[in-house]
Amino acid sequence: MGALGGVLVAALAVPVVGGGGIATRNAANVLLDLPPAPREEPLAQVTRLLDKDGRTFAQFYEANRTTVPLAKVAPVMRRAIVAIEDARFYEHGGLDVRGTLRALLTNTQAGAVRQGGSSLTQQLVKNILVESARTDAERDRARAPSLGRKITELRLAMALEKKYRKDEILERYLNIAYFGAGAYGVEAAARRFFSTSASRLTLTQAATLAGAVRMPFSTDPSLGRDHRARLLQRRDLVLDRMAGLNWISKQQAATAKSAPLSIKLRSEPGGCEQSEFPFYCLYVHRELLSNPVFGNTEAERRNRMSRGGLTIRTSLDPIAQRAADRAIREYVHRDDTEVAAEAMVEPRTGRIKAMAASKGFGRNPGNRKNGPKTTFNLVADVAHGGGQGFQAGSTFKVYTLATALKQGWRFGDGFMTPGSLVPSQGYRNCDGRAVNDPNARILNAGGEGEGGPHSLETGTWKSVNIFYMMLERKVGLCNVVRTAKALGVKRADGKPLQEVPTFTLGINEMDPVTVAASFATFAARGMYCRPLAIVEIIGRDGRRTRVPPACERVIERPVADAVNRVLEGVFDKGTMTGQGIGRPAAGKTGTNNGYTSAWFAGYTPTLAAAVSVGDIRGSYRFPLRGVTIGGRYYGSVQGASLPGPIWVRSMRNALRGTEARGFPGPNLARFEGGHTPGLEEALAREEARNGERGGRRRHGDRAFGRRYRGLIQWLTSEGLLPPSYGPPDRELRREPSREPYGEAHRVDWDGGW
Repeated sequence: MGALGGVLVAALAVPVVGGGGIATRNAANVLLDLPPAPREEPLAQVTRLLDKDGRTFAQFYEANRTTVPLAKVAPVMRRAIVAIEDARFYEHGGLDVRGTLRALLTNTQAGAVRQGGSSLTQQLVKNILVESARTDAERDRARAPSLGRKITELRLAMALEKKYRKDEILERYLNIAYFGAGAYGVEAAARRFFSTSASRLTLTQAATLAGAVRMPFSTDPSLGRDHRARLLQRRDLVLDRMAGLNWISKQQAATAKSAPLSIKLRSEPGGCEQSEFPFYCLYVHRELLSNPVFGNTEAERRNRMSRGGLTIRTSLDPIAQRAADRAIREYVHRDDTEVAAEAMVEPRTGRIKAMAASKGFGRNPGNRKNGPKTTFNLVADVAHGGGQGFQAGSTFKVYTLATALKQGWRFGDGFMTPGSLVPSQGYRNCDGRAVNDPNARILNAGGEGEGGPHSLETGTWKSVNIFYMMLERKVGLCNVVRTAKALGVKRADGKPLQEVPTFTLGINEMDPVTVAASFATFAARGMYCRPLAIVEIIGRDGRRTRVPPACERVIERPVADAVNRVLEGVFDKGTMTGQGIGRPAAGKTGTNNGYTSAWFAGYTPTLAAAVSVGDIRGSYRFPLRGVTIGGRYYGSVQGASLPGPIWVRSMRNALRGTEARGFPGPNLARFEGGHTPGLEEALAREEARNGERGGRRRHGDRAFGRRYRGLIQWLTSEGLLPPSYGPPDRELRREPSREPYGEAHRVDWDGGW
């Protein structure tokens, strides 16, 4: 074979090189002294993201390929590819003598190398060299129509024939070949062309794919009618060839040729922009690129993701995800400059169940800055593709509440509060440095508003700013910061938390994933779990690597139970009155100074979620006042007027069909009782005032009167009536003071009745 190959290669080269005797002798020596088989890099394959039910919702690939063993390729496909590409494949040792002689005649007539007569093994070598090339120059050399390349290819093909059995060579060829339409390998081609698998290909389909391999670009069926016509001609050529070899009957060939192509192009989207759940996809994508667990360098991690053929199981729950998507779409439109985002996290595991936003992911038409899409992951922090986030507002009061309960405060403990507060003394950060601000003046939600007595319970339910500023000073600013950090709180932009007096009022910018995971700690009775999207990674070799939850106890169980008891009251005694979800839940609203953003974060024992709303153009330049969002007009957006209803709608649907469980009761011996001077008298006076107003027609009572108020509240919470018909706004009664504050002292207007 080696000597004969040398003669044939020399003959091929005669018209080009000349000196037949010398060429023959040298070429024979070249082919008798074979090199090692070519180096084979693992083939680039598709990396797929699966939801918790095993359904693919996104994929990444450098080449759309899924390798399969030869046993999973239909026998008719194997015969078709051999028939058209190398009918004597099982007879020769890497060099097809007849094919080479045919090429000899062609090249002699042309005076140049016009036809190579390549065997299937030689074609495999060429594909291996292209696939393993590390530079463009190497790829160009692997494809160059030169005599030198053909000789190298032939030598390596003969080396491959010594290394592998014929079926092994055929399997490698079928997995590496490009079939057109972005499909690499027979499995991807079967899916792409016919929405089937390689194991289920029919005669007609197999002949079509076999015909595409020689001219994958000119027969690409996705490019139009002319390309499909050429593909049909190639298919019929394959069928004639199979019949000529007596591998199928002439009748079978005729029947197959009379059938249409029946191409059923299946979309094979790649990347997050084309994913059904793009923000979750983007979170996983960034986690894979940034986490050293998946590779030592970003380049290594990126290569592994785009070429690795990994199967990544995630914790995405399609029911929760669609519930969040639908709830947001109900209240916020894609073209609105105001954006809503929601994350859902499972307590006790940290598994992210859903990530939804009001905009699509990707670039806007004409690369416009504002439009129905965004390139930011609105649900996540900067490390996972997000932006700067929005100030979290009164949701941060829960960390001061937890700190106070940890230090021994009882539910009824409290104190008298003034109508305004200047934080000029008593605040120190965790470096021990005084961070007082004598130039800031903090007010309650009612502007110059009334002071009065408040306990942990009433101060939380009414979200009283000054009460929480004073409570923070009593329990220690640094202690509150430490509690927040223990519960996973970190700024969305990755910068250090601002440890200033208004920390408890939520002046730090946050993202919904971080806030939801933090609140899930209370649902888990003090167990904080790092947000987790990736559950398991399955390598191309089938090896499974599970990613367990990363949890630790950060709060005593009794303290968490006590926090839950207080926050449950937000739904029936506080800012979310009338907006329950039909099962036990706890949460906290947040509305920032000047209505720059609004939040609601809440949870049940089995699911936590956080919703943020703000203007994507800049929350300070474009506050949520006098705005139309989702077709509804809002004089001002508060935590209970937009984020709250989104949370209610999404949680109801996400939890539908699941058991309604309550929170464990708190240790009453430890937390019940307490005393706030003057509180009982103040509550009695307030109840009397409310009774006097009961007969008046108020916002929320109009049209139907008090008799139907409960019905109106239910219709509003279900989204069947606009928020303007909803329950009385208990977050704000009057416009807040317009007194300017420094950037670190933009405060929350979520408090006070």
